[in-house]
Amino acid sequence: MTTPVCISASTATVPAGRTAAYPSFTAYVRARQPVLLRAARSLTANQSDAEDLLQTALVKTYTAWERIEDHRALDGYVRRALLNTRTSQWRKRKVDEFVCGELPEPEPPAGAADPAEQQALRDALWRAVMKLPVRQRAMVVLRYYEDLSEAQTAEVLGVSVGTVKSAVSRALGKLRDDPELGRVR
Repeated sequence: MTTPVCISASTATVPAGRTAAYPSFTAYVRARQPVLLRAARSLTANQSDAEDLLQTALVKTYTAWERIEDHRALDGYVRRALLNTRTSQWRKRKVDEFVCGELPEPEPPAGAADPAEQQALRDALWRAVMKLPVRQRAMVVLRYYEDLSEAQTAEVLGVSVGTVKSAVSRALGKLRDDPELGRVR
């Protein structure tokens, strides 16, 4: 059976018959953990790294508990331990980046359209949609951009399903005939 190497001081339980070495440390951690975790979170990229960083700083604080003379300045001590620990981690990090003479550009997948052409088509499509009458534009946007069904679109606009079908059909016809969209295709 393996024993946990490090457990949270705020959730640690003391076995029956034993007393906590520093009950004031446990009380301190319980009271200040959210604030200290926010400080650790500001030094790291994600929540789990912040929790690990805080745990390490609390272990350092626990081992120095007897030497700390002014317990009113504990937050400063723990914050300094957080910062020093994070700096040590940063200095020890392994760099997996290598300098190369030429940047490798990924080959576009076969049949993939040029992103610039796709953006030009999107822009042309929005200009064509903006030319539609307000009611048809609303139905096209609700139907195709918001992905609502014909019934949901009719309910939102307070019209019948048949009205939605015919208006969307006319709007799509206008979009098909738009000369600007014909140039980009």
